[in-house]
Amino acid sequence: MTKILILYFSRNGATASMANQIAHGVESVDGVEAVLRTVPDVSTVCEKTAESIPAHGALYVTLADLKSCDGLALGSPTHFGNMAAPLKYFIDSTTETWFSGALSGKPAGVFTSTGSMHGGQESTLLSMMLPLLHHGMLILGLPYSEHALRETATGGTPYGPSHVSTDRVSLSDHEKKLCRALGARLAKTALQLKQSS
Repeated sequence: MTKILILYFSRNGATASMANQIAHGVESVDGVEAVLRTVPDVSTVCEKTAESIPAHGALYVTLADLKSCDGLALGSPTHFGNMAAPLKYFIDSTTETWFSGALSGKPAGVFTSTGSMHGGQESTLLSMMLPLLHHGMLILGLPYSEHALRETATGGTPYGPSHVSTDRVSLSDHEKKLCRALGARLAKTALQLKQSS
Protein backbone atom coordinates (compact mmCIF):
# COMPACT_ATOMS: atom_id res chain seq x y z
CA MET A 1 0.00 0.00 0.00
CA THR A 2 1.30 3.45 -0.93
CA LYS A 3 1.21 5.80 2.08
CA ILE A 4 0.95 9.57 2.14
CA LEU A 5 1.92 11.12 5.46
CA ILE A 6 -0.15 14.19 6.31
CA LEU A 7 1.85 15.94 9.00
CA TYR A 8 0.44 19.10 10.55
CA PHE A 9 0.18 21.29 13.62
CA SER A 10 -3.19 22.81 14.50
CA ARG A 11 -4.01 24.91 17.54
CA ASN A 12 -7.63 25.89 16.83
CA GLY A 13 -8.75 23.18 14.41
CA ALA A 14 -8.61 24.87 10.99
CA THR A 15 -5.36 23.22 9.88
CA ALA A 16 -6.62 19.87 11.19
CA SER A 17 -9.78 20.30 9.07
CA MET A 18 -7.59 20.91 6.03
CA ALA A 19 -5.53 17.80 6.85
CA ASN A 20 -8.71 15.72 6.94
CA GLN A 21 -9.81 17.06 3.55
CA ILE A 22 -6.37 16.26 2.10
CA ALA A 23 -6.76 12.73 3.51
CA HIS A 24 -10.08 12.40 1.64
CA GLY A 25 -8.29 13.39 -1.56
CA VAL A 26 -5.47 10.91 -0.92
CA GLU A 27 -7.88 8.05 -0.27
CA SER A 28 -9.90 8.82 -3.41
CA VAL A 29 -7.02 7.15 -5.27
CA ASP A 30 -7.10 3.34 -5.23
CA GLY A 31 -4.16 1.72 -3.49
CA VAL A 32 -3.17 4.79 -1.48
CA GLU A 33 -3.61 5.31 2.27
CA ALA A 34 -3.54 8.61 4.20
CA VAL A 35 -1.62 8.60 7.49
CA LEU A 36 -2.52 11.60 9.68
CA ARG A 37 0.08 12.72 12.23
CA THR A 38 0.64 15.84 14.33
CA VAL A 39 3.37 17.25 16.57
CA PRO A 40 3.19 18.18 20.26
CA ASP A 41 3.14 21.82 21.28
CA VAL A 42 6.35 23.31 22.63
CA SER A 43 6.62 25.02 25.99
CA THR A 44 7.33 28.74 26.11
CA VAL A 45 8.65 28.44 29.67
CA CYS A 46 10.77 25.32 30.02
CA GLU A 47 11.57 21.95 28.49
CA LYS A 48 8.58 19.64 28.83
CA THR A 49 7.76 16.15 27.71
CA ALA A 50 4.58 15.60 25.75
CA GLU A 51 2.30 12.69 26.50
CA SER A 52 3.21 9.75 24.27
CA ILE A 53 -0.34 9.67 22.88
CA PRO A 54 -2.29 12.93 22.46
CA ALA A 55 -5.62 13.27 24.27
CA HIS A 56 -7.46 13.77 20.96
CA GLY A 57 -6.78 14.02 17.24
CA ALA A 58 -3.97 12.44 15.26
CA LEU A 59 -1.06 10.56 16.82
CA TYR A 60 2.30 12.28 17.22
CA VAL A 61 4.66 11.78 14.30
CA THR A 62 7.87 9.79 14.57
CA LEU A 63 10.94 9.72 12.37
CA ALA A 64 9.85 6.21 11.36
CA ASP A 65 6.63 7.72 9.93
CA LEU A 66 8.75 10.00 7.74
CA LYS A 67 11.06 7.23 6.58
CA SER A 68 8.23 4.88 5.63
CA CYS A 69 6.00 7.35 3.76
CA ASP A 70 5.79 7.50 -0.02
CA GLY A 71 4.76 11.16 -0.04
CA LEU A 72 4.20 14.01 2.40
CA ALA A 73 1.72 16.84 2.95
CA LEU A 74 3.02 19.35 5.49
CA GLY A 75 0.61 21.80 7.13
CA SER A 76 0.75 24.62 9.66
CA PRO A 77 -1.13 27.70 10.73
CA THR A 78 0.53 30.92 9.65
CA HIS A 79 2.48 32.57 12.46
CA PHE A 80 3.82 35.92 11.28
CA GLY A 81 4.32 34.62 7.74
CA ASN A 82 6.05 31.44 8.85
CA MET A 83 5.22 27.93 10.05
CA ALA A 84 4.32 27.38 13.70
CA ALA A 85 7.17 26.69 16.13
CA PRO A 86 6.04 23.13 17.06
CA LEU A 87 6.22 21.99 13.43
CA LYS A 88 9.59 23.72 12.89
CA TYR A 89 10.85 22.14 16.12
CA PHE A 90 10.05 18.68 14.77
CA ILE A 91 11.49 19.40 11.32
CA ASP A 92 14.72 20.57 12.95
CA SER A 93 15.02 17.08 14.48
CA THR A 94 15.00 15.30 11.10
CA THR A 95 18.76 15.44 10.43
CA GLU A 96 19.02 11.65 10.66
CA THR A 97 16.33 11.32 7.98
CA TRP A 98 18.14 13.89 5.85
CA PHE A 99 21.46 12.02 6.16
CA SER A 100 19.81 8.75 5.10
CA GLY A 101 18.08 10.35 2.09
CA ALA A 102 14.84 8.61 3.08
CA LEU A 103 12.64 11.40 1.65
CA SER A 104 14.68 12.06 -1.48
CA GLY A 105 12.67 11.76 -4.69
CA LYS A 106 9.30 11.53 -2.93
CA PRO A 107 6.47 14.00 -3.67
CA ALA A 108 5.48 16.64 -1.13
CA GLY A 109 2.98 19.47 -0.82
CA VAL A 110 2.22 22.13 1.77
CA PHE A 111 -0.91 23.75 3.24
CA THR A 112 -1.71 26.51 5.73
CA SER A 113 -4.46 28.41 7.50
CA THR A 114 -4.40 32.03 8.59
CA GLY A 115 -6.56 34.52 10.44
CA SER A 116 -6.60 37.20 7.74
CA MET A 117 -6.61 37.52 3.96
CA HIS A 118 -3.11 39.02 3.92
CA GLY A 119 -1.80 37.11 6.92
CA GLY A 120 1.25 35.67 5.19
CA GLN A 121 -0.11 32.35 3.91
CA GLU A 122 2.04 32.32 0.77
CA SER A 123 5.27 33.05 2.66
CA THR A 124 4.32 30.31 5.14
CA LEU A 125 3.85 27.83 2.31
CA LEU A 126 7.21 28.84 0.84
CA SER A 127 8.92 28.54 4.25
CA MET A 128 7.60 24.98 4.61
CA MET A 129 8.95 24.06 1.18
CA LEU A 130 12.55 24.93 2.11
CA PRO A 131 13.30 21.97 4.42
CA LEU A 132 11.47 19.66 2.01
CA LEU A 133 13.77 20.79 -0.79
CA HIS A 134 16.77 20.13 1.46
CA HIS A 135 15.40 16.61 1.98
CA GLY A 136 15.35 16.19 -1.82
CA MET A 137 11.58 16.00 -2.10
CA LEU A 138 9.65 16.81 -5.28
CA ILE A 139 7.38 19.79 -4.51
CA LEU A 140 3.85 19.70 -5.93
CA GLY A 141 1.60 22.74 -6.01
CA LEU A 142 -1.88 23.31 -7.38
CA PRO A 143 -2.22 23.99 -11.11
CA TYR A 144 -4.75 26.51 -12.41
CA SER A 145 -6.52 23.61 -14.14
CA GLU A 146 -8.12 23.23 -10.68
CA HIS A 147 -11.16 25.44 -11.26
CA ALA A 148 -11.55 26.20 -7.55
CA LEU A 149 -8.17 27.97 -7.63
CA ARG A 150 -9.47 30.47 -10.20
CA GLU A 151 -12.88 30.85 -8.53
CA THR A 152 -11.99 31.11 -4.84
CA ALA A 153 -12.67 34.30 -2.90
CA THR A 154 -11.34 32.72 0.29
CA GLY A 155 -8.16 30.61 0.53
CA GLY A 156 -6.12 28.87 -2.12
CA THR A 157 -2.81 29.45 -3.88
CA PRO A 158 -0.77 27.70 -6.57
CA TYR A 159 1.81 26.96 -3.83
CA GLY A 160 -0.73 24.84 -1.95
CA PRO A 161 -4.14 25.03 -0.29
CA SER A 162 -4.78 27.76 2.24
CA HIS A 163 -7.66 28.68 4.51
CA VAL A 164 -8.62 32.18 5.61
CA SER A 165 -10.47 31.98 8.91
CA THR A 166 -11.18 35.65 9.58
CA ASP A 167 -14.60 35.05 11.15
CA ARG A 168 -15.20 31.38 10.39
CA VAL A 169 -13.54 28.13 11.34
CA SER A 170 -15.18 25.92 8.71
CA LEU A 171 -13.57 25.59 5.29
CA SER A 172 -15.26 27.07 2.25
CA ASP A 173 -16.28 24.73 -0.58
CA HIS A 174 -13.37 26.00 -2.69
CA GLU A 175 -10.91 25.43 0.15
CA LYS A 176 -12.18 21.86 0.60
CA LYS A 177 -11.88 21.16 -3.13
CA LEU A 178 -8.31 22.47 -3.22
CA CYS A 179 -7.31 20.38 -0.21
CA ARG A 180 -8.78 17.26 -1.81
CA ALA A 181 -7.08 18.14 -5.11
CA LEU A 182 -3.67 18.33 -3.44
CA GLY A 183 -4.30 15.01 -1.67
CA ALA A 184 -5.25 13.28 -4.91
CA ARG A 185 -2.31 14.82 -6.77
CA LEU A 186 0.15 13.62 -4.11
CA ALA A 187 -1.41 10.15 -4.12
CA LYS A 188 -1.31 9.75 -7.90
CA THR A 189 2.26 11.04 -8.14
CA ALA A 190 3.49 8.81 -5.29
CA LEU A 191 1.79 5.78 -6.86
CA GLN A 192 3.36 6.46 -10.27
CA LEU A 193 6.81 7.01 -8.76
CA LYS A 194 6.57 3.84 -6.67
CA GLN A 195 5.45 1.76 -9.64
CA SER A 196 8.23 3.08 -11.87
CA SER A 197 11.04 2.34 -9.41
